[in-house]
Amino acid sequence: MKDTAKHQGLRNQLAAVLEQKGITDKNVLEAIKKVPRHLFLNSSFEDYAYQDKAFPIGAGQTISQPYTVAFQSQLLQVDKGHSVLEIGTGSGYQTAVLYAMGAKVFSVERQNELFKTTSLLLPKLGIRPKHLSFGDGYKGLPNFAPFDSVIVTAAAPFIPKPLMAQLKIGGRLVIPVDNEQGVQTMTLLIRKNETQFEKHEFGDFRFVPLLENKN
Repeated sequence: MKDTAKHQGLRNQLAAVLEQKGITDKNVLEAIKKVPRHLFLNSSFEDYAYQDKAFPIGAGQTISQPYTVAFQSQLLQVDKGHSVLEIGTGSGYQTAVLYAMGAKVFSVERQNELFKTTSLLLPKLGIRPKHLSFGDGYKGLPNFAPFDSVIVTAAAPFIPKPLMAQLKIGGRLVIPVDNEQGVQTMTLLIRKNETQFEKHEFGDFRFVPLLENKN
């Protein structure tokens, strides 16, 4: 599992592309520069790893486009030491970016094949989330709540109430929600108090579906 000066150069170029596309959070851009995305992909895709594109990773899932990862990460406004609940571990790339930003990451993956693969990969790369779990993302991780923020990395037909309940006051939930155009609207909820949430929407994105229950 090599990470070379060439890979680092490609990461720097990718971060520059993302900055041109409107990513302004320096913490996010530095994390993109640090995380070896090529190691989260099948080796046959290595030559394309630092293009701003999504790729298949097995189990009908994808590794998200770097811009999408950066955009969601920026919306979270992560500070070092923040607890972040990630719904959809997938390849582990988003997990690694959050970890590189200084977050304490708690992550849930529904696909057992991906969960097993990623659980082995992350420690090999020196990435140690606080908790990785195989389970139903709609339920979150109530035993570890409340969280400073929650990120959902798959298309949701609605915003799950348990995820809203597991946010701290002032916490941020970033989730792509299905819309009538057949894609997803990137949605940010900020928890104002026990019962009130402030909602913001940020245009259309495309994600694989968020599935319920364990297989």
